[in-house]
Order: sequence, then C-alpha cells, then structure tokens
Amino acid sequence: MDLTYEAKYHQLEEQHWWFASRRDAVYDLVKSLNLSASAAILEIGCSGGPLMQRLRTAGYTDITGIDVSEPAIELAQARGVPHVSVMDGAALEFADARFDLVIASDVLEHIGDEGKALREWARVLKPGGQLLVFVPAHAYLWSEHDVVNHHFRRYSRHGLVAALTRAGLRAQRSSFWNAAMYFPTAALRLGRRLLTGPASPEPKAGATGDLHHFAGPANSLLLLWVKAENRLLRYFNLPLGVSVFALAQKPA
Repeated sequence: MDLTYEAKYHQLEEQHWWFASRRDAVYDLVKSLNLSASAAILEIGCSGGPLMQRLRTAGYTDITGIDVSEPAIELAQARGVPHVSVMDGAALEFADARFDLVIASDVLEHIGDEGKALREWARVLKPGGQLLVFVPAHAYLWSEHDVVNHHFRRYSRHGLVAALTRAGLRAQRSSFWNAAMYFPTAALRLGRRLLTGPASPEPKAGATGDLHHFAGPANSLLLLWVKAENRLLRYFNLPLGVSVFALAQKPA
C-alpha cells in the first residue's frame, strides 16, 4: 500500500463509514457462525486492530492478528491489542490446523500469488474450520484507487468462489457487499475513465485514491445506510455491490 495512503488509512479506520460498516458486516457474519468463546480466530490484515478489539469485547478469548505493515502493528500495540505481529499473509508462521476461523478482509487482492495465499490460509485451518474473505468486486471498476492500494486484481463472485475451490475449500456462501454505493461508484469510476482514460499503472505522488474524509453527519448517514444493508445479509445474498465476500470451509 502507498505510504501516504496508509497513513491516511490508519488515521480514519476507526470512524470512517467504509471501514466501520465493513467491520460491522464481518462481525455480524462471525456472530452468525455461533463459535464458542474459546474458538481460535486469526485476522490476516488486522491493521490497527479495531475488529480484534470488538471481537474481544464480544467475549472471544483466542484472537491473533497479523499484518505485513510494521506501522499497523505498532498502532495495534499502542492501542493495547495483544497477540499481533508483523507477518506475510502468504507465508504464515503458524502450525497446521491451528485456527477455527480465519478472517481476511481486503487482503487477497494485495497478494500476487493468490493460490499460495489461499492454500496457506487453508493449511492453518482446523478440519471443518472456516475462512471469511472480503475482496473488491468487478474488474471494470478498476481505478487509481486500486493502483494506490497496490491491488493485483478485483473479483467477480464466481471468480472468488473458483479460487477458494482450487485451494481445496468448499464455499458455503458468497454475496456482494455494499450495494448502496455500487451505482455512485460505478458512475464515478466509469465516467472518470471516459474523461481521462485508464488509470495509470503507477500511483501518483501523494495520491489517496477514493479515500476521503466526510463531515460528521454525512459519515454517520452513510454508516447507518450500509449497516442497515448488513442486517439484510442475515437473510439473503445481495446481487450487486462494490465488494464481494465468501464464507468457505475446510473439509473435515
């Protein structure tokens, strides 16, 4: 991730509507699994640890976090988040069959060797363990935001499920996420492409993509909107969105 973007990311990740609503979606999905409080959970790409903090508050006692970014782990430690370390998400330093649940939210698209990463995540899962993964959706939404984030790809729903299957995991559920912002995002990015051409292959100095700070009321409104959508995910999958997620299981 571009250093300028990362600095802004850590500044906003706790309160920004996008990050807060995605954490809410992940938390809701984790709660729906009915795991025991002692279930071993690994978050890959934990950043400054806000999701880990929420899971601990909910009573989960065995939570581990890793991130490839040293500043992210330093921030998590400064916030008092235990059991976090700097580690490559595609080369995990954990024993086989260590975790009941692995969470990777907006991580896979940052890793060049997708198959290696997914096989590693499957390796550290216990038989019957589950993987929850979120990724950005739709190749046609590729923009300078992806370039700044050092993404390798965006995903279709079918493409994500196929990647999980190749890694030996069984997809139990897949859905798009954040339908609320799909049409505004598509209009912005496709319109920008028509006016200025395709995104440059290298990030521009100081660029922060589409990560913008919103004033309090606007941020709160967007957060409430997407959190309401998250409640719908308890009952059915969404047909479109700017992200896609899947829940997969390691065969027992």
